[in-house]
Amino acid sequence: MVLGALGDIHKDWPSVRCIMDRHPDIPAWLCVGDLGDDDGAYEDVPAPVYWIKGNNESFDALAGGNLPANLRHILNGTAVDVHGVSVGGVGGTFAPTWYDTDPAALPHPRKGTMKATVLADKRRHFVKRELEALERLGRLDILLTHEAPRPFRVGRMDAGKTPINELIAALQPRLHLFGHHHRFAEQDLRGTRSICLDLVGRSYLLLDTNTWEYEKRDT
Repeated sequence: MVLGALGDIHKDWPSVRCIMDRHPDIPAWLCVGDLGDDDGAYEDVPAPVYWIKGNNESFDALAGGNLPANLRHILNGTAVDVHGVSVGGVGGTFAPTWYDTDPAALPHPRKGTMKATVLADKRRHFVKRELEALERLGRLDILLTHEAPRPFRVGRMDAGKTPINELIAALQPRLHLFGHHHRFAEQDLRGTRSICLDLVGRSYLLLDTNTWEYEKRDT
């Protein structure tokens, strides 16, 4: 079976629909977050998308489950079965200040604009308890994160986050997919293939779940 994988969408719904129209036989797609943008709008798409949150979302919509039918959000620290493939994830970004916080206690104050509200919303981060919950589930086929593992070079800086490496080491997934950095990259992390997905308007992946080979396609 073949599944599709999408990078950050940032409300580029026309590209998502174009890709899905090109592959009507693919039963489901995976996405590594940042579907929304400053206005927090979500649109339905032709095929199911199983996705984790990024750091640019309408977190009120996520909390209330107020989403279109084919946008199937995977809560942090949980896993779902996607046509026989176990997919789990931890979305959002890493903030050391908030890492030990109970996820229910992450503050989300209202600001004067949607953009300011999203930036102030600490639900945009993942926390330690969510990673621990995912680790307790055992090995996964596919791990989705928004943040990168280390090393991930952005200029001279390593933008990867150690908790992601620790999660990969604990779960040993067949494949790790992440986004956030808006470019395609791939590396091997102690036997796990780790892939950074580019913006959905540039490229996407087709994943053969029988062989675990993948093909990058231009949008």
